[in-house]
Formats: sequence, structure tokens, C-alpha cells
Amino acid sequence: MRRKSLVSLVFVLAFAVVLSACNSGNKTESPKASNSASPDASASGGTGNAAGGNYTIGISLPAADHGWMGALIGNAKAEADKHENIKSIVYTAKDPAKQTSDIEDLITKKVDAIVMLPIESAALTPAAEKVAKAGIPLIVIDRAVNSESYRLYVGGDNYGIGYGDAKYLVDDLIKRKGKAAGKVVEISGVPSSVTDLRSKGFRDYIKDYPDVQIIASQPGDFTREKALKAMENILQANKEIDGVYSQDDDMTVGIVQAIKDAKRQDEMFIVSSGGMQEIYKMIKEKAKPEVVVSLTYSPTMSGTAVKMATLILEGKGIEGFWEKSVPHHIVLEATPVTPANVEAFLNPDSKY
Repeated sequence: MRRKSLVSLVFVLAFAVVLSACNSGNKTESPKASNSASPDASASGGTGNAAGGNYTIGISLPAADHGWMGALIGNAKAEADKHENIKSIVYTAKDPAKQTSDIEDLITKKVDAIVMLPIESAALTPAAEKVAKAGIPLIVIDRAVNSESYRLYVGGDNYGIGYGDAKYLVDDLIKRKGKAAGKVVEISGVPSSVTDLRSKGFRDYIKDYPDVQIIASQPGDFTREKALKAMENILQANKEIDGVYSQDDDMTVGIVQAIKDAKRQDEMFIVSSGGMQEIYKMIKEKAKPEVVVSLTYSPTMSGTAVKMATLILEGKGIEGFWEKSVPHHIVLEATPVTPANVEAFLNPDSKY
């Protein structure tokens, strides 16, 4: 896919990370914790200095309220469990206040590194600053914080997702109507860098097509339930819609249901992102309403983040890189999945 200007540096890393089903509670620890740290070290937190190469990594993630997040939690745990010298402490939270408290607890425990996916970017920035002041390497996943307090950011190409979805939307309008014109709506995510970048990329592309009008934009908070309600409201308020930009595949499931319930599935099509198998099946079947593209945004990034945390703690770089340290930013490619290539992405064993 050709784009104008996306992200200055894109690292495409492939780490084979096992997807595992996840029923997350408030706190879990790696089952091998007793093998990798003494009871005293476990109680006091980080073990890197005391145990000569054994480390404790704190992992703070949102609760698994949708499939992508469940897979992400499972991947983080799976990567931590690969390393005999790593003990992991995993917290999940449903709101920024609880996640902030979790981060403060990990600091008190003196963990050696923290991997965090902020529930909200702005709300978790102060917690990130506290981690930096404590001298603990912070690896941020997916949603950035509003400062450079982290050691490493690992995420998808969110601007590229918005830009790419806009390109496919415009191309499909031309195929269906003979011109780049139509009324489109946007269902966005939670307040975060992810949502902002996906919206910006989308708008930056369609600004060159003045006859493509965004007639409504509502948050779906990255969940199918809220996206369904948002789409219901939009359908009731607008008698003509040509295309829908969904920022997330989980939300797309709810959007599809709302359109079907309104019996308007032949009227509009959807562009989406995430890499969800349920959406891939819709793409393959060309079901109505038609999902014409989903750009990849893999939950394996959490496994990559934990792996990078181990390299940082061990003072190593990425194999194949001349540099002997891990970079500051890793941005993963957003690959478009369409009817032309969807077969290569279908995976019956996938948890997402």
C-alpha cells in the first residue's frame, strides 16, 4: 500500500508468540515465580541485582473486555513464561484510577521493568512519569503516553491504519458510484493516541476529496456493544450513508449488527482494522454489509514488548541490528487484508 507520509521509522518485527486464552483477574503471577526468585526477593519486588540475572517484570494492562485485549494479555503472559530468569506480576484494570494504583504498587515492589498499555493516554501519563523517576525502564504498548518518560514504545501504525482505511473507502466509493463522493460515518475508540492518530490519518487522506463528507462521528470505545449503540444512533439520524469507517474490528461486529437490524445492509460498506478472524470470514464471504478491508493491528505486540523488556534488562540489542541496544520506538506495519489476500490470514487456531 502506498501512502504519503506515515511514520518516520517502522520496524517490522516477527516474534512467534503463542496466543493463549485469558480469563484475567485483578492480579496474576507467572506459575514459575518460585523457581526464578526467592520468597524474600518476591516480597520485595525486583530481583535483577540480588539474584544475578533474575528479573521481575510488572505488566499493567486493561481488563479483557474484548477479544483483542484478551489475546494481548495472553501473549504477554506467554512470552514471560518462556524465560526461566523472568518472574512476571500481571495486573489488569477497568479504569485509569485502578491502573494508576497498580503502577504505584509495582513501583513499591521495586520491579526491574514495567510493561504498560495505558487505558487512557493522558490519565496514565503521571504514572509513567513516576516510573521514570523511580529509575525503572517502562515499555509502553499500543497507546502512547503524553511524554517521553518511557524507555520503549511498541505499537501498530495507527496513522497508517486511518490513512489506509480512507484510501480503501475512497477507492470503493469510486467503484460503486463512479466518483469519489459519498456520505461516510466514523466510529472511534477511547480517548488515546491510538484514536487520535487513526482519526488524523483518515482525515488527512480524505481532505483531498471534498465530495467525501463525514456526516457523523461517535465513540464506540473499542467494544462491540458501545459501537452497536453508536451506530444505531447514527442510522436513526441519517437516512443516507454510503460508507462506515470503524477504527476497530471488535467494534465492526457491533456496527454490522446495527446495520442488519436496520435492514440497511445493501446500502453501505465498512472499512476496518484489527485482524480479527470473525471479520476475515466476513471479508472472505463478502457478507452484507460488506467489509472491504481490515488493516492488521496484531495483539502479538505485547509479547514483543515483554521480549524487548528482557533484552533491555540483559543489556542486549535486537539480533541483526548493528546497534547493541533496543530502540526507543517500534512501529509495526499495518497490512491491508482484502478479499484478494484474506486466505493467507485465516487461522482456525487464532484466539482473536
